[in-house]
Amino acid sequence: MKIPVPVNEPVLGYAPGAPERAALKQALHDLSGRQIEIPVVVGGQEIRTGRTVDVVMPHCHRQVLAKVHQAGPEHISAAIAAARDAWRDWSARSLADRAAVFLKAADLLATRWRPMVNAATMLGQSKTAHQAEIDAACELIDFWRFNVHYADRIHAEQPLSATGTWNSMDYRPLEGFVYAITPFNFTAIGGNLPTAPAIMGCTSVWKPAATAAYSNYLVFKVLEEAGLPAGVINFLPGPAADISARVLRDRHLGGIHFTGSTEVFQSLWRQVGDNLTGYADYPRLVGETGGKDFIVAHASADVEALATAIVRGAFEYQGQKCSAATRANVPDTLCPALRERMLAMLGDVRVGDPADFRTFMGAVIDRKSFDKIAQYITAARQDAKVNVLFGGACDASEGYFVQPTLLQVEDPGYRTMCEEIFGPVLSLYVYPERDWADTLALVDRTSPYALTGAVFAQDRTAVAQAHGALRYAAGNFYVNDKPTGAVVGQQPFGGARASGTNDKAGSLLNLIRWTSARVVKENFVPPREHGYPFMAEA
Repeated sequence: MKIPVPVNEPVLGYAPGAPERAALKQALHDLSGRQIEIPVVVGGQEIRTGRTVDVVMPHCHRQVLAKVHQAGPEHISAAIAAARDAWRDWSARSLADRAAVFLKAADLLATRWRPMVNAATMLGQSKTAHQAEIDAACELIDFWRFNVHYADRIHAEQPLSATGTWNSMDYRPLEGFVYAITPFNFTAIGGNLPTAPAIMGCTSVWKPAATAAYSNYLVFKVLEEAGLPAGVINFLPGPAADISARVLRDRHLGGIHFTGSTEVFQSLWRQVGDNLTGYADYPRLVGETGGKDFIVAHASADVEALATAIVRGAFEYQGQKCSAATRANVPDTLCPALRERMLAMLGDVRVGDPADFRTFMGAVIDRKSFDKIAQYITAARQDAKVNVLFGGACDASEGYFVQPTLLQVEDPGYRTMCEEIFGPVLSLYVYPERDWADTLALVDRTSPYALTGAVFAQDRTAVAQAHGALRYAAGNFYVNDKPTGAVVGQQPFGGARASGTNDKAGSLLNLIRWTSARVVKENFVPPREHGYPFMAEA
């Protein structure tokens, strides 16, 4: 069977009068008007443990959207067992059979489920309609459609066969289960991390972020409706440390598919190392972690485009993207005009409830995140070498709101230029125009991360210099564009250094990590004598 060639899902605009706007407004009304229970799901069975954690609206934290049942030790063990049991059938199915599940899921999400999953993402993760659309709908639909296409391409890659023989490559699923640990900030990542291995025939235990459990559970229900067999993916909300400690001790751990902080991924890697001699196979470790993403401008940059890229790249979804711009290096000759334009744009930014479609920024995800960001801003206000050009206000009385904050720093090594904040804070460093080459070297060494970055320049020589000097500074590099918004199939996503293993979600490179290849040689006419011609007498 020929798997369809995918195309990227169109992004709906939600303009006044558009049918998708009315459908989304209705879904927001319906979902915000009721509270649901989210169970643990093991082997297709919903389990309500009685131990629950509330999911609240970040922009209205008194309103509880859902009560999430927490997995205990017995459920973790049961999920591992269910994944192993399901593997026997799922790993033996044809790629076409597996692909059909995810192609159907993509179509369900593109149609009937779209308003609900988008609304859940808006309510539970405080995303605007546009941010929810490009994430929870379009990116996840693209992941499912493109990943089955990439799997098909992998299976089509076969070795040469000499006359009289037939060689083939058997792309076997990993023998062990995959532990998928997903973040709060992208519903699409929640859906991709357990399903990318499943497309290749693996089974998984999915640990969703507590603050994204609402939208992630709806994604799981889409997969169930699409025909995903019980136990292929087991939905396991609960205490992350407890779940990881049990899962990482299991002999049959086949791999980890992770998106989250650098510190957590390094801890997981250490635990795997400590348990290495107890595994049946070497686990595959695939992780996308932190970022301290840059925009560097040359004197030839277009000021309007640069200002727009900074405001969108730094402050969309409250800066809670691994790819968000958080540091900018601009020349002194450009800075006055750039600063004026950015301040004018930021003056128009509306912070509030995403259900109000005039909103540009919602709330940060929870109290812990709010407090961390507020501490950075407070320290910056107290530092004589930092000037708060815009914002800085923080208010958690109703929701976890942080105003878009623009800092100008005198020290390019100041902590907000180096450390990941994961909030709506951008630090601006102004360099002498003549120091362009030195500034590129500075950008490369400023932080340990290497996820995304952008250069703005109309001078092609300057662009070429940035390409060379920053070749290893970002896994996703943009020229005259913001460093966010990677599209599946167009800009496969991932970075190196402290930003992860760079296995490029949304590409063939990621899918191939979930296979263990076997080469098969069949000899049609095998030799019947042991000797070779060279052994004969002259």
